[in-house]
Amino acid sequence: MLSQSEIIENFKKIREQIAQAESNASRPSGSVSLCAVSKFHPIDAIYDAMQANQFLFGENRVQEAYLKFTEIANDKTIAAVPQLHIIGSLQLNKVNHAVQIASCIQSIDRVELLKEIEKQCAKQNKTVSVMFEYHTGEESKSGYKTYDELCETLSLCKENAFPHIVPNGFMTMAPFTEDERILHASFAKLRTVSEAAQKQFPELSLSELSMGMSNDFKIAIEEGSTMVRIGTALFGPREQ
Repeated sequence: MLSQSEIIENFKKIREQIAQAESNASRPSGSVSLCAVSKFHPIDAIYDAMQANQFLFGENRVQEAYLKFTEIANDKTIAAVPQLHIIGSLQLNKVNHAVQIASCIQSIDRVELLKEIEKQCAKQNKTVSVMFEYHTGEESKSGYKTYDELCETLSLCKENAFPHIVPNGFMTMAPFTEDERILHASFAKLRTVSEAAQKQFPELSLSELSMGMSNDFKIAIEEGSTMVRIGTALFGPREQ
C-alpha cells in the first residue's frame, strides 16, 4: 500500500493531467470529474484520498464496498461523507446493500436491474442516480448491445416507471488496448449514443459520460468524457 503522501501526490499529478487534457481538447476547466476507484484497496487508502480532497469513489464489489463505506458513514470524526458509485456489474441479490451505500449505480445493463433497484429504494425511501452501461468494447464486458434495446429502457424511465431512480447518463469500458484508434472509436461511439438519446429523450437528464480509466482517460476526455474512473494511477497496484 502506498503512503498517504504518495497517494496525495498521485492525486495532484492526475488532477494536473486531467486539467491539461481538458485544455488540449478545448474543454472548460473543471468539466471532467474524478471518480477514484478504491476497489481492492483498504479503507485507509480512502481516508488518505480524502486528505487530498477527494470525495467521490467507485467500487465494483458490493460486499467489500459495503463494509468500507458503512464504516466511513458511521465515522463521526469526518466533516464530509464521501459519495460512492457502484461501477461494476451488479447482481440482483446485491442490490439491497448497493442502494444502502451508493449515490449512483453506473452499470445499468437491463430492465430487471432497474426494477430491483426501484424496489429496494422504495423500501429504504431513497433516491439513487443511475448511468446506463453501453457496450463499446470487448464481448466479455456487459452493457446494452444496441441503441434500440437501450431506448426501450429509457422509454420506461420517461414514463416514470421507476420514481426512485434518476437517470444521469452513460458509462462504457473501452477495450484493453494501446491502439489509440480503437480507444477513440470506443469513446466516440458512446458519445454518439449519448447525443442521440438526449435528443430523443429531452425529458431525461443524460448528460454524464463516464468513460476513461488510468490508461486511457486522456483520450476519453478528448472524446467528451465528463467523468473518469481512475484507480491504479492513484492508489498503486491492487492489494488483491
